[in-house]
Amino acid sequence: MSTIQEIKDAILLLSPEERQRLADDLPGLIPELDGDADWERIIRDTRPRPAFSALVDQIEAKFQRNPSAFAEIQERDFERQFPGQGH
Repeated sequence: MSTIQEIKDAILLLSPEERQRLADDLPGLIPELDGDADWERIIRDTRPRPAFSALVDQIEAKFQRNPSAFAEIQERDFERQFPGQGH
């Protein structure tokens, strides 16, 4: 098996297209890079978060009183925030 440095050196020798293909494939090769695993860990975390829970309760109460005050997020909202970024 190669060392980490040998792997890094080999990656640097790849063409930009090959590096992009590798970057696209990395979450499948290294599951730790898959954001779903992070979200799953967060969802299953049972530690109490009183300040966060209070904030969620406050926002939920505001929403219950006046749902129309909360605009629905549209895809174009992200385009304005991050011009030139793909989605």
